[in-house]
Amino acid sequence: MSDPRIEPTMVKAPHGARTMEIQWADGHKSVLPHETLRGYCPCAVCQGHGGTIHFVPGGDLSLRDIQQVGNYALQFTWGDQHDTGIYSFRYLRSLCQCDACKPTFNPGSTP
Repeated sequence: MSDPRIEPTMVKAPHGARTMEIQWADGHKSVLPHETLRGYCPCAVCQGHGGTIHFVPGGDLSLRDIQQVGNYALQFTWGDQHDTGIYSFRYLRSLCQCDACKPTFNPGSTP
């Protein structure tokens, strides 16, 4: 059985906006700024191979394309064509910094 905390029911990323919204099956709504998504890009180019997730500033924050990867992740193409990060749904939920999630914000941790 799937975990409703990491099952998106809606992804909204309007062209020109600087945030992406994800509605989750458990009723939670995450509003993720592009700066957060790009800064915490999980790819090896951005994060290296050390295993510790850290914020990497910079890059073009224009979200050009979103592709679903299987039934578990999204892949983004940014304005500078950076597209190597695969963001699992679990990882995306861990990036939420709403009032309820912010006290336990820890990118990459289990929601």
